[in-house]
Amino acid sequence: MELVKQKILITGATDGIGLATARMLTSQKRHLLLHGRDPEKLQALKQELSIDGEQIETYTADLSYMPNVKALAKAVSVDHTRIDVLINNAGVCKVPKKVTREGLDIRFAVNTIAPYLLTQQFIPLMQPDSRIINVSSRAQSPVDLDALIGRKRIAEDFTVYAQSKLALTMWSRYMALEEKHLTIVAVNPGSMLGTKMVQEAFGVGGHDARIGAEILTHATLSEEFATASGKYFDNDARRFTRPHADALNPKKTKAVVRTIETILAHIH
Repeated sequence: MELVKQKILITGATDGIGLATARMLTSQKRHLLLHGRDPEKLQALKQELSIDGEQIETYTADLSYMPNVKALAKAVSVDHTRIDVLINNAGVCKVPKKVTREGLDIRFAVNTIAPYLLTQQFIPLMQPDSRIINVSSRAQSPVDLDALIGRKRIAEDFTVYAQSKLALTMWSRYMALEEKHLTIVAVNPGSMLGTKMVQEAFGVGGHDARIGAEILTHATLSEEFATASGKYFDNDARRFTRPHADALNPKKTKAVVRTIETILAHIH
């Protein structure tokens, strides 16, 4: 009897932690669905990882535009009847164009709203033991709801990034309480890892990206994370710990989720 391979979807898989995680998860027991913005990079990665007969499929989408997020979910749903693990890894910090065509700050769009929408779209494909792993950050600061919805602009890139990652952490916990049959966790993969985002934002090389890949792989496969729904793992501290206090505040968390839902309700 053929072993059913675990289907794992990784967003932002062509660079940094996403790329390192895709390489780490490559094995005969995994069926990888890899997302990226650059089709050439995706094709090169597919060729690299398919050498040993791996099942690799690729999907191209710009996650700053919500109709593209829906199209990505539809494309995956046409090809697959189930998803075992969704790793919402794609993220941006310092970018030349800061506002999306829908009037959102691109950091909130890619880091917070797109993974929320993608997760909602994939819930029907998930089993009781499926996992959603949201790549957060140790950088977390109180969310300005006017900035989240696009009514206010924040000049400092890292400030918006930190807010977007707290918002992601907040809705991760909220959704874990709503979707009790799934495991939903937020993970800080490690600070200042050697990714293109860190290089562009801070002008430094950073630490080995495999540090982040190792914890995301552990979160994907280990029993430790199977019972950790709603929790936050800080890889700098190497343990589950408390996120920013706002993520533990039901009123503030609900306000963030309602704002995300309002945004999505006005986007077609």
